[in-house]
Amino acid sequence: MLQRSGYLLGFLFICAFTYAQKISYKVSFPNAVHHEAIISITATGIQNKPAVFRMSRSSPGRYATHEFGKNVYDVKATDKNGKSIAINRVDGDIYEVPAHSGTVTVTYTLFANHADGTYAGIDPESIHFNMPAVFMWIKGYDKAPIEISFDLPKENKGIIATQLFPTSQSNTFTAPGLQYFMDSPTKIGDLIIREWQVNNPDGKKYTIRIALEADATAQQADELMEKTKKIVAEAKAVFGEFPNYETGTYTFIMSANPYVQGDGMEHRNSTMISSPSSTFNPNFLSGVTSHEFFHNWNVERIRPKTLEPFNFEKSNMSHELWFAEGFTQYYGNLLLARAGLITPQAFMSTAGSLANTKSNSPGAVYYSPVDASNHAVFVDASVSIDKNNYSNMFTSYYTYGAAIALALDLELQTKTSQSLDDFMKAMWLTHGKTEIPYTISSMQKTLAGITNAGFAEQFFKKYITGHEAIDYTSLFAKAGYELKKTNEGKVNIGLNARANEQGKLLVVSATNRGSAAYEAGLDAGDEILQFDQTTVKTTADITNFLLQKKPGETVTVSYKHRGKEKTATMTLKENSSLSINDIGNNGQTITESMKKIRNSWFKSKAE
Repeated sequence: MLQRSGYLLGFLFICAFTYAQKISYKVSFPNAVHHEAIISITATGIQNKPAVFRMSRSSPGRYATHEFGKNVYDVKATDKNGKSIAINRVDGDIYEVPAHSGTVTVTYTLFANHADGTYAGIDPESIHFNMPAVFMWIKGYDKAPIEISFDLPKENKGIIATQLFPTSQSNTFTAPGLQYFMDSPTKIGDLIIREWQVNNPDGKKYTIRIALEADATAQQADELMEKTKKIVAEAKAVFGEFPNYETGTYTFIMSANPYVQGDGMEHRNSTMISSPSSTFNPNFLSGVTSHEFFHNWNVERIRPKTLEPFNFEKSNMSHELWFAEGFTQYYGNLLLARAGLITPQAFMSTAGSLANTKSNSPGAVYYSPVDASNHAVFVDASVSIDKNNYSNMFTSYYTYGAAIALALDLELQTKTSQSLDDFMKAMWLTHGKTEIPYTISSMQKTLAGITNAGFAEQFFKKYITGHEAIDYTSLFAKAGYELKKTNEGKVNIGLNARANEQGKLLVVSATNRGSAAYEAGLDAGDEILQFDQTTVKTTADITNFLLQKKPGETVTVSYKHRGKEKTATMTLKENSSLSINDIGNNGQTITESMKKIRNSWFKSKAE
């Protein structure tokens, strides 16, 4: 009995200690004209051991590492009485307070002058924050509640757009913990607000809000709202319901002005969209709006286990970005078509380019979508200066995944009674609404649930963990479209060459695996001299020579490699690029089964 009482007292002590933990941020802008902010983070109730504060190295929606710590300086620490205490820089973006009494305030200066979906921008009139690029955090206290308050420049209009939880205090917000806080971009300034109400089948009502920073008229803002309404309705129709927006609001934070960089980044209850433009056009934002809004189901809640929880200290490798990003890419265009914001012809042109990507890019021909997803840690806005071989081993998981989505949509519609909408809704009910992170095997199981085990197993084996060719020609034919080679019978050797200032015709990029130039041994840096006995000095010379040739013929190429003259035999290959045509334009009949597929793409699903 006494022993149990001791456990109980210990448990209560731990609970009380945990309850006392709190993180408070204060942000001021005494030097905003020079893009600086003064930020303090006060941590209370922390354990009696060295306290480690750090900047993030990754950001939600990004998968590679970023050096946010480079823009932090003048770092100081004080105790609860405001007395200076020691703080040591133990790594480029990590600081340690070796001794304290349970409360520590760390204050630093932040420089920010790159407003987009990942970084931050500070100006007296406009505060643009993506949280990992701005805020230090204390390791080991991810669950501690967070409060943040802003002391704004006098020039700032003070209209705040964020998914953080509002409080009764002016310019003060809260977050339940680190994960939500870091996922909550915030824009403060002269924002144009538009909002409307939506109803959910469960009886809940939500506010959808646009917070626009642009030189836009009231009429243009209204037009943007009407276009966005259509996108929102079509996205909701895919899943049958909206997610639970914890604050009751979903916010499109939109910047369309010359002072931002182009980007779009999804978040749980908001999205940060930025478009550098000198004049405002509502049409320019539709594509990114459609993509990012679809994300608040797919990736924010239908979430891969490889990204849960998100690790702010390193890159975040995922096997499933072909689905999280690629299927979202596919639906970005599909929603626009259903909403009448792009034409069927525009949608099909993109669909044809997706088929071309899977059929002809080496990264998709020789590697799987999983391989492409794994490589995001190196390509997702990461920075490096050495050359790479991406043209031969990597295809973007956005386009690759969208090409897979297209194929699955057509296979479901032609081989089963389902469509891709049914699979997305099944993923929502299984993994999104329940917020149970998925794996590739659980995705396959979900697909089997709406089809059969054999269909799902073969699709994943061939096209997800494998990289087999997809017969898009047959799939498109069932929708009444003809996919064929754009330049049938013509030659393409896969060589990108350009004359330099000295008149040398140089290969300027790696030749593509499988191309005639690649198999002949030509590569970047080689100087092209002759094809057979024809001297070539420009790309036009190469083009004119090849116009006289046919696929299968051989030619002799003379070139210099590292200054030494060489020759190689090149077997010419047919240009394999693909394009798509509507058979209706040729007078052929569009059957009822073809119309059914087209209606699934182009007919509105919104109520």
